[in-house]
Amino acid sequence: MSRIKIFVSRDWAPIRLITLTRVLALLVVLAVLIMAGALSQAQSNFTVIHNFTGPDGAFPTSAPTLDSHGNLYGTTLGGGTAGWGTVYELAHVSGFWILYPLYSFTDSSDGYSVFDGVTIGPDGTLFGVTHGRSDNYGRLYNLRPPAHLVCAGALCPRNHVALHSFSGGSDGRYPTGNVVFDFQGNLYGTTLGGGAHDVGTVYKATPSGGRWNVSAIYNFGASGNDGQNPEAGVVLDGAGNIYGTTGGGGTYNCGTVFKLSPSGGGWAETVLHSFMGGGDGCFLNAGLVFDQAGNLYGATTGYARGSGTIFELSPQGGGWNFSTIYTFSGNGPASTLAIDAAGNLYGTLTNRSAYDPGTVFKLSPSGGGWTYADLHDFTGGNDGRYPVGGVAIAGPGGYLYGTTERGGANDDGVIYQINLGAR
Repeated sequence: MSRIKIFVSRDWAPIRLITLTRVLALLVVLAVLIMAGALSQAQSNFTVIHNFTGPDGAFPTSAPTLDSHGNLYGTTLGGGTAGWGTVYELAHVSGFWILYPLYSFTDSSDGYSVFDGVTIGPDGTLFGVTHGRSDNYGRLYNLRPPAHLVCAGALCPRNHVALHSFSGGSDGRYPTGNVVFDFQGNLYGTTLGGGAHDVGTVYKATPSGGRWNVSAIYNFGASGNDGQNPEAGVVLDGAGNIYGTTGGGGTYNCGTVFKLSPSGGGWAETVLHSFMGGGDGCFLNAGLVFDQAGNLYGATTGYARGSGTIFELSPQGGGWNFSTIYTFSGNGPASTLAIDAAGNLYGTLTNRSAYDPGTVFKLSPSGGGWTYADLHDFTGGNDGRYPVGGVAIAGPGGYLYGTTERGGANDDGVIYQINLGAR
């Protein structure tokens, strides 16, 4: 909502009564319009809560991360002081959303290509990766408030700490996806390339004496049936097993779902499903989510190898049962799904075209099957276009938060909110 500033002259003599009357009437009209706008916004289930302008960031390609107070944190691919992207906080203050740029990436010294979001670490600071490019294989970084600086938390700039620069060799290159922590404070992620067979790794970063030791714990491509090129990071279960997806590879070269289990001081891989490119789908850009019963959900994009799908993997008798629970008429989600406590799945679709600005959808379990619903169809205008980053969810029946890469008031992308309770 816009704030209206009224400046009144100290010299009252020239102001006629009729002028004051007109000013008061105008203020009444403006107040009515503002209240009507606020009411309309409150009743709407979809609201743009921030339009990026360039200096504060541009082209967000990942979903925001929520903290326990309902504030949002995320990244942009472009914009900022040098044009290489930003990390931002969007704080909810007295009914308003206020964006604070926390860090602007500068050049190869701190990273290129901030495609992925941030993770709030055990110490409350932010962790993430930059993807890199040909002269820079990506970095693992940490943002933390400056030491010994007294300021309001949201207003503090963040210090950038490079935890690891990927070499492109045994540790991998081009880290992808949000990182995740285990109960001991170790960090895990994936690289798209590099490693022993040059088709990607799962890596582990262990804090030790103020430093982080990073090493690949699994190298993809060890066999012809193994997956290749993971794009979406990993998830962990309570026993410390690691699960993820690969964009390609597998028996049919359509990607896999894998599990890594601690074994004899190392890690043993199990391929839970190798996609065939038929009814089960093909090519995975999205990662996995668990429901409360321990079932895994993910998505395939399809692209040139058929339609996209959403699938479920359920633990059964020491193995895993695979089922396709929904098939799209075109491409499927390119970003990891979100899930609420009731088991509803949420995601986004886009072909990045003028004819398909994108959609936010919900998939609900119903009578042994699943029911699909559109939550918002983007117009490509002020509501944004290309919601490539997926969504984050705050509580059952609460709110969805997401971003669009382009569109909005400045065509630099938006952050939006969907009120699930208003539907």
